[in-house]
Amino acid sequence: MALINTIREKSSWAVGIVAIGLLLFIVGGDLIGGNNRLFNRNDNSVGEIAGEKVDYEQFQAALEQAKQNFIQQQGRQPDEATMGYLRDQAWNQTIYRIAFQKEFEKLGITVSDDELTDMVQGKNIHPSIRQAFTDQQTGQFDRTKVIEYLRNLEKLPPQSQDAWRNFEANLPAERMGNKYNNLLKLSTYVTTAEAKLYNENQNTRASIRYLFVPYFSISDSAVKVTDAQLQAYLDKNKARYKVEDGRTIEYVTIPVTASVEDSTAVRKSVDELAAQFRTAPNDSLFAKLNTDPEHPYSSAYVSPADMPEKLRQQLPLTVGQVYGPYAENGLYSIFKVTGQKAGAQPAARASHILIKTEGTTPEAKAAALAKAKDLLAKIKGGADFAAMARQFGTDGTTATGGDLGWFTQGRMVPEFEKAVFGATSAGLLPNPVETSFGYHIIKVTAPKTNQTYQIAAVQKSIVPSEATREAAYARAQELKGKATDLASFRAAVAADKTLQKQEAKGLGASDRAVNNIQNAREVVRWAYGANPGGKKTEIGDISEVYELGDQYVIAVLTEERAKGTATVASLKPELTAAVRNEEKAKQIIAKLNGKKGTLEQIAAAYGPTAQVKTADNVVLGTGVIQGLGGEPLAVGKAFGVKPGQQSAPFQGEQGVLIVEPVKVEKPTAPADVKQIRQQLTAQRTARADGAIYEAVKANANIKDERTKFF
Repeated sequence: MALINTIREKSSWAVGIVAIGLLLFIVGGDLIGGNNRLFNRNDNSVGEIAGEKVDYEQFQAALEQAKQNFIQQQGRQPDEATMGYLRDQAWNQTIYRIAFQKEFEKLGITVSDDELTDMVQGKNIHPSIRQAFTDQQTGQFDRTKVIEYLRNLEKLPPQSQDAWRNFEANLPAERMGNKYNNLLKLSTYVTTAEAKLYNENQNTRASIRYLFVPYFSISDSAVKVTDAQLQAYLDKNKARYKVEDGRTIEYVTIPVTASVEDSTAVRKSVDELAAQFRTAPNDSLFAKLNTDPEHPYSSAYVSPADMPEKLRQQLPLTVGQVYGPYAENGLYSIFKVTGQKAGAQPAARASHILIKTEGTTPEAKAAALAKAKDLLAKIKGGADFAAMARQFGTDGTTATGGDLGWFTQGRMVPEFEKAVFGATSAGLLPNPVETSFGYHIIKVTAPKTNQTYQIAAVQKSIVPSEATREAAYARAQELKGKATDLASFRAAVAADKTLQKQEAKGLGASDRAVNNIQNAREVVRWAYGANPGGKKTEIGDISEVYELGDQYVIAVLTEERAKGTATVASLKPELTAAVRNEEKAKQIIAKLNGKKGTLEQIAAAYGPTAQVKTADNVVLGTGVIQGLGGEPLAVGKAFGVKPGQQSAPFQGEQGVLIVEPVKVEKPTAPADVKQIRQQLTAQRTARADGAIYEAVKANANIKDERTKFF
């Protein structure tokens, strides 16, 4: 409470108590602090940062604060996925608090009480306080309201007091962080020579010719790559292959799907509800009480365009009648029509065959119209409309025989709608209709209607029963019983043709998903050694049977990857492709060496896979050649030889090249060096905050062991 006491000593009483709910949202967000003791202190550690252990209670307090901030801001409890993000947030803030504090201490960076007072009521008001105590009408910040708020802080609810104390506790760290960052950011400097070089690189352009032999011109099977070559390549390029801790697993999923018996049981229940629905005294209440929660009752009137297809097939509907049960999309549904009235927008149903014009010329339009008229004549003569749509249609409705389904007025282009909603009966329209898409042959399958219906629906999902779930679990346990190591796991899966083994590579310690399986945190924690009794998960170990949604999962650990440089085994496909290209480049260059003449002559002597192309507006500072993509070495070579001269053959990104600049144009207008320096300085300064954090983080030798607990 040092800050509050300082303010009290330096301030006089002001008038009124200000309710500042907004401040609670602002100052409480994402801060670390508080003295919550949800668990007894113990020696359990969730990690180590800059040589300092982070115990479970310490981290849990930070996490609880982040959770409470989320609840205040969002007005709801966080779900499990959100809790994962909050744990990461609390961990990153713990890194900042510990690692940066050590940097502050090394440099002697401190914050005095006078500075803190200045941030609250002085000349350098903290942005959060300024926002919270600014009059929304006048836009003026009122310092007296801050003072009065602090004088009456102890009279506020405990939650408000805690929010302020957390905010106060973090003001020193925030100010020291700003000082530390500014020490580095304000040292950013761009020289005049750098500015001139940058301007020249961005504005020097060249027109070039180049000979290109792609790597794919040599078959992969013709180039053999050894493990020794892969290791040598990795050793030479270690900086490009830095990795974090990772785990690779193989796993199978046993889905829990509703059986025929489950479907029959739901159908029987829905049949009984249908009988009751016919005589229910209150239709809306009956629907609300008997439908699944994920399908809430709606009293809205709907047109045929917005009805379920099964119900549309019964049009026109009768008020008071119950329709169904219908089985569709994993649901049994019954519908009772409780009202009808004319709607504001008519609806209709139509099919079409679109003949697009090949170009915008009068000849192209005439050809498309002639084709449309020919098809229309065939349909009038007895040809099947749907069959013709599948054969000659040119849009996405060909698979459905041209059927557009029901639609309300306003959803289609005006010319099309005018034709469909102008029809008074179902049937084929006599002439093709022209729109911006082309010519349409239209069949109105249901003429326009303004009729809308109020429908009470009772819907029941076809879900697995407990017996079905238990059978799936028993099957998973049977598989686990057969699998004692990696070999037996693979053998057991291979013996059951209904199972499919999958692989998840490089799982990170904080991952929450395994491939497309969401909320699979338990599996990831197991892979990282979170086992009863603290037993480490070894390669070849088989997991427990995990229930993840509507499936059971069994996994086996196949690989551990330590933080540092990746191994050849984990990168073999990528490294093989890179080394293979190097070997191909050697072969291509050897074949090109010694060949003289123009690029065309060299290409002819090499063979048909050598191509000669041109590229204009090649910019020195981009490293891109139009038609090839990123080729920084080729761009550098193009500006490194004189126009009319050829470079030696060299290895590029996509293949081997020889470049020949035709013309190089350097900037003629004088550079505004001052403006360029300001621009580059701003760019570098903008990147500094993130770079500083990552540098301090990398230097903190962090050990993240949260998987033991979360």
